[in-house]
Amino acid sequence: MDKKELGNSIRERRKFLKITQEDLADISGISERALRSIEKGEENPGLDSLLKICEVLGLSIDINVMK
Repeated sequence: MDKKELGNSIRERRKFLKITQEDLADISGISERALRSIEKGEENPGLDSLLKICEVLGLSIDINVMK
């Protein structure tokens, strides 16, 4: 999954749950600016931030090992 796909997944789930960017950023401990950049696919979140965002949104992280 690239940055764009990740951002789209986060934005779609946030909107589905009717959570504002402001609230998600606050709960996740990141700035609104950073969250906007993540949702636009311009920035990758740090692991801690990504885990917190996923926890709030009820998303999971799958890791695939490529051969």
